[in-house]
Parts: sequence; C-alpha cells; structure tokens
Amino acid sequence: MLDSIPLLAGIVAIIFAGILAYYVSKKPRGNKKMQEISDYIHKGALAFLKEEYKVISIFIVAVVAILLLMSYYTDLPWETSIAFIVGAIFSALAGNIGMRVATKTNARAAEASKKGIVNGLIVAFSSGAVMGLSVVGLGIIGVGLFYLVYGSRAAGILFGFGFGASSIALFARVGGGIYTKSADIGADLVGKIEAGIPEDDPRNPAVIADNVGDNVGDVAGMGADLFESYVDSIISGMSLGLILSYAYGQIYPMLIASLGIFSSIIAMIFVKAKNPYTALRNGLFGAATIFAIFSGVATYWLLKELNPFYAIIVGLIDGVIIGLSTEYYTSHQRKPARSIAEAAKTGAATNILTGMSVGMMSTLIPIISTAIAMVLAYEFASFYGIALAAIGMLSTLGISLATDCYGPVADNAAGISEMAGLGDEIRKRTEELDAVGNTTAAMGKGFAIGSAAITALALIFTFVKKAEELNVKMDISLTSPYLMAGLFIGAMLPFIFSALTLGAVGRAAEKMVNEVRRQFKEYKILEGKGKPDYEQCIRIATKGALREMILPSLLAVVVPIIIGIWKIEALVGLLAGATSTGFLLAIFLANAGGAWDNAKKYIEEGNLGGKGSFAHKAAVVGDTVGDPCKDTSGPSLNILIKLMSIVSLVFLPVFIKFIH
Repeated sequence: MLDSIPLLAGIVAIIFAGILAYYVSKKPRGNKKMQEISDYIHKGALAFLKEEYKVISIFIVAVVAILLLMSYYTDLPWETSIAFIVGAIFSALAGNIGMRVATKTNARAAEASKKGIVNGLIVAFSSGAVMGLSVVGLGIIGVGLFYLVYGSRAAGILFGFGFGASSIALFARVGGGIYTKSADIGADLVGKIEAGIPEDDPRNPAVIADNVGDNVGDVAGMGADLFESYVDSIISGMSLGLILSYAYGQIYPMLIASLGIFSSIIAMIFVKAKNPYTALRNGLFGAATIFAIFSGVATYWLLKELNPFYAIIVGLIDGVIIGLSTEYYTSHQRKPARSIAEAAKTGAATNILTGMSVGMMSTLIPIISTAIAMVLAYEFASFYGIALAAIGMLSTLGISLATDCYGPVADNAAGISEMAGLGDEIRKRTEELDAVGNTTAAMGKGFAIGSAAITALALIFTFVKKAEELNVKMDISLTSPYLMAGLFIGAMLPFIFSALTLGAVGRAAEKMVNEVRRQFKEYKILEGKGKPDYEQCIRIATKGALREMILPSLLAVVVPIIIGIWKIEALVGLLAGATSTGFLLAIFLANAGGAWDNAKKYIEEGNLGGKGSFAHKAAVVGDTVGDPCKDTSGPSLNILIKLMSIVSLVFLPVFIKFIH
C-alpha cells in the first residue's frame, strides 16, 4: 500500500499537468501578428533544444559505456547505467514539456491581458504549473519505479538516476544561460543604448533570440535544475535511511515528497487576487501550510514520533526565509534595488558598485538560515534529518516552480504586446505581470540555490556514510593535509567555473552585438528601408551556446573523479570547499543580477527620469553586467555542487579499487 503512494502522486501530478496544458491550449492566441511572433519564439526554442540534445547524447553514450565498464571491474551495480539513462531522459523530458507549453502560452497570456491583469496572470501561471507538476510527477515516478523493482538495492542504483538528471541539468542551465544572455546583451546594448529604441522593438534583430532565450534558460534550464535537486534530495534521504537503519527509512522520503505534490495541487486554488504578487504568494504559503499539516499527521501515524517531521519543517522554513530574503534584495519595490537605481544617477560605475554591494550583503540571511537549519535538522534526526530538511525545502516544488516559470511567460507576453503594437494599456498590464515575474524568478533562483546547498550537504554526508559502510579508512579531520588540499581546490572551482561561463557569455554577446550593428547599418532598419534578419541572430546565439557550454560542464564530472582517484580524503575536502564557496558565490551573483535588473525596471516605470534618461542608460549597463550573473553563472553553480557530489557517489567503487 505505502509503496504505491509515490507512483499514485506522480500520476496525479502528470494528469493535472495535462489538464492545465489543455486549458491553456484552448485560450485564444490573439491576432495574426501575435501568433507569428509566438511561433518564431516556439520554433527557435525547439531548434536550440534539438541541437543541444545532439551534443548531450554524445555525453550520455560515453558515460553509459564508462558505467558499464565500471560495473564489470568494480562492485558498481550494472543497473546504474540504466538508471543514468532514465534520469537523463526524465530530466530532459520535464524541461522540454514545460518549454513547449510556455512558448505556446506567451501570446495567449498577452491576449488574456486584454480582459484584465488577473486573466493574464491565470493563463501565465497555469503554463508555469504544467512545468512544476511535470517535474515533481516525473521525478517521483522515476524514483518510485526503481524502488518497486529493486527494493533495498534501489538506493545505490538511484545514484545513477541522480547523475543522469544532474548532467542534463548542467548542460541545459549552462547552454541555455549562454544563449539567453548573449541575445539579451546584444538586444540591450545596441537597441536600448545605441539606437535608443524600446526593449522589445520589432526592429531589433536580436529581439526574437532574446525572447527565445528566456525559455531555453529560465524554463527548460530551471526545470532540469530543480528536477535534479528534487530527485537528489529524495535519493539521499533513501540512502541515509537505509544506511542508518531508520524505520521506513527508504519509503518515508518518497511519502513526504508525495504529500508535497498533493499540497501543491490543492494550493493552486489560492492563486486568486487582484494583485498578481499577492495571488502568487497566497499559493506558495497555502501550499507550505497544507504540507506542514499533512506531513505532521503522516509522520506521527507512520513513525509514532515527530523528530523527522521537525527536520522537514526546518527545511521548509529555511526555503521560505531564503525566498523572502531574495525578494527583499531584488524587488523593485524594496530599498536595495531602489538604492542601485539612485546610484545610476551618477553613472554606470556607481550603479555597478552599489549592485555588487547589495549582492554581497544578500548572502547574510540565506547562509545563516541554512547553517541553523542544518544544525537543527541534525539534532532532530542525525544525518538523515539533513536529507529530510532538503526534501522539506523542495516539498512544494510543484507550485514554487510554477511561480518561477510564470516569469518567462509573462516576460514574453510583454514582449509580444510591444512587438504586435497592442497599445499602451495592454503593454502596461503585461509589464506589471513581467515585473512580478522578475521578482518571482529571482525568488525561484534563490530557492533553487538554497535547496542545492542543503541537498549537496545531504549528498556529502551520504558519501561519507557510504564510504564508512564500505569500510573505507580515511582521515577527514582538519589536520589532514589531503583534506585541506582538496578544500582549497574545491573552494577555487566555483570561481573557475564562473570565469568560464561569464567569459562564454561575453564572447557570444560580442558576436551578437556586432551582428545587430551590422544589420542596422547595412539594412537601414531604423530608417524603415529594410527588415531585420531574426534567424541569423538565433543561429549566432545557438552556435555560441553549444560551443561554449562543453568545458564548464565537463569540469564538474572530471575534477571529482581525478581527485577521488588520488585521495578520498581530498575528495571530501573538495566537495566541502566547492559547496561552501559555490553557495556564497551563487547567491551573490543571482541576487546582484536580479537587483540590477529590477533597478532598471524601477527607472523604466518613470522614476529618476524614466526611459531614455542618463540614469536609465547607466542602469541598462548595470543590467547587462548582471544578466549573465543571474541567469548563467549563478544558477549553474548550484548544479555544479550537486553534480560533483553525485558523481563522487557513483564513482565510489572506482575510488575504493584504487585504494586497494
């Protein structure tokens, strides 16, 4: 009976996702111009994913061959390779489903906004909910199926499932992030600053590529990112429950995740209010409250004690605190973002300096909150409690991811209303939806980073306990020179990774800027004599992203294997160092970028001179600096730290072979 609940929850989630997708598909798409723009975005996004999957498929084949070879020479179960393939497919599928629906909904959200802002909100949110429910549904179905088939052996085999999910997530996040920001920077620097035209002006050759990028980065990329966080937290909980011999240790994490799915579906009825931001918050807090009640009752009924429940609630509260902290530091209605806007009055340099200061300061609350959550979770239920805290933080992912993926749909809707010339009133409504989407997207990134940190901690503890269970002798005290060496190398890796991804965006953006300038000059677009070549900009963004994503993505896989073969103590240090600095750097980059973006939005609302003013041009420069920080390097770091931990767990039999 208990074994079937996770599969039931997953099936229910997929059914509801299908119902919402059908509901959205029946909404009108607007006039011919709106449909044409939406189709451009849809086809461009699918074309990028198709090319990206070709590159990823080569990686998958190579890894499967290595895993099968490992299973022949070590104690690695051969089924790990099967789990790897299934994890990769499910992760890609979750992102693909969400992106297909999102790119078909943008025009529908713009058209719905003609009837009122609430109508636009419901359509955009429903699209995001398809992604949220697809992620949790496929995640729990995948984990549940392996548990049903392999029973107590499932925990070890499922590390391969997490490895597959994490691999796809990193490629999707890095590749999508490079794509979207190279297009965005090209559109902003040449369009807004040099040509002085609006953000989504159809005369800008990069405008379609920019809107495509919102989907491949913030929808497909974010979906794959949180899919792997979700399954990794459950897998870690199952493994620690088995190792530490907790009652119902393997099934309990899946049951709790299932209750989170039901809570998210129920709470979607609360997403109703005249204010879009209030409506989305009602849904999020409603889901958290329902989940707390459900999980408390289920824990006491099953375990006859509440300590595991307390560990779960600690994680849930930590996620809420990180989300609210991110909102405060990035919202255009709050002091930090407005202080960045004020600094723009004296130029781009002061705008950027203030943004960096805000980003650095924003690390305080999430770090302290997560540190307290980790200690409390450990006190309640040992290392198992830390894994449960990660599950608690991700428990309401079905609705929290929906509010995040709502953002890119609202952004595209605002762009379509501008490009299709729907008028000032509709543009104002869609811009309001977009502004709320900016905040929810920033909260989503903060949530993703926080969940990554605590999931990575759970995976590190799982690695240590798994090694101890296999009688691996290691000195992981701070007096070990090997551990300290690994710690320094691990602390360095997020900086090297960020340097590679930021540099990749810079190189791709340079090509985009030159192309937009060329088209303006040669086609005389601004004089009304020629038309922009959108396809060429899409090709430039695609080629740049695919070429540049390979090296940073391989870094997360290759480095832990090399260090683990050298010395297992050094590997523990590597994981600890990368998690600590990766968490800090990810928060700094994501929040600084989000604050720069919303500082620009604050000025564009008519403050401090409004659009076209000196402060606005300075804020646009700050926004272009922040774009790759918040949409490429920052969110990719949270996948880096999880992927390194899951790779270490998968390759542990190889490391043991070298020890002996």
